[in-house]
Amino acid sequence: QVQLLESGGGLVQAGGSLRLSCAASESIFSTRFMAWYRQAPGKQRELVASIIIGGSTNYADSVKGRFTISTDNAKNTAYLQMNSLKPEDTGVYYCNTIYVGKAYWGQGTQVTVSS
Repeated sequence: QVQLLESGGGLVQAGGSLRLSCAASESIFSTRFMAWYRQAPGKQRELVASIIIGGSTNYADSVKGRFTISTDNAKNTAYLQMNSLKPEDTGVYYCNTIYVGKAYWGQGTQVTVSS
């Protein structure tokens, strides 16, 4: 079973930056896939970015050019670097992976961007 623990959220002004971290209990190299989702109040959870370990990345149109997903396999950690933050980026950000056909989620970390 994989456990995921997010950190790095907080309150930031528009135009600022944050870096989220997701520490995994198992080797993320073995999962081959990591993703970040977010959920704004009253809205459905949406995919923000995903990465195939050692391969390609994918971003939601709303964050392209501003967010970067990456991994440090030695630390079993995934990151989401968020630059040029906007108030509409506000929400709870969740780390996700799929391992042996089952989806795993972290507890979430709150990101609030003030205008």
